[in-house]
Amino acid sequence: MSEGIKIITTNRKARHDYHIDDTLEAGVVLTGTEVKSLRDGKANLQDAYCSVQDGEMIMFNCHISPYSHGNQMNHDPIRPRKLLMHRREIEKWGDAAQQKGYTIVPLKLYLKNGYVKVEVGLARGKKLYDKRTDIAERESKRRLERVMRQY
Repeated sequence: MSEGIKIITTNRKARHDYHIDDTLEAGVVLTGTEVKSLRDGKANLQDAYCSVQDGEMIMFNCHISPYSHGNQMNHDPIRPRKLLMHRREIEKWGDAAQQKGYTIVPLKLYLKNGYVKVEVGLARGKKLYDKRTDIAERESKRRLERVMRQY
């Protein structure tokens, strides 16, 4: 990644459970305490997902911990958050997510030039045997690298 980018958190479970067909960068509408909490790295994308509602892309279940030095005006940790995307992109991704087996999942949350960005992916669910083949491929690559290092 280029200069000025600091990764806050990644959704490792998403790449394990889904085939990612397409990715896109979007901005996130946040409050001040959420940004401060994110700068401390207090976020979790584990069960997060996105959907289109009223022509807007909304991210659900993204947990951003309350800011430690915040007062009673601190934010709700799992409130829905609006994503900033162009209308054409929202329509295109909304239509794609309507297809059977597709969903939109946030893959990465990061700071880019002082702004919080989220990388969202158009994801298709993996079957159990797909997960097994991925694990088998990973294991065979590790074995091959181990053997190559020895010789």
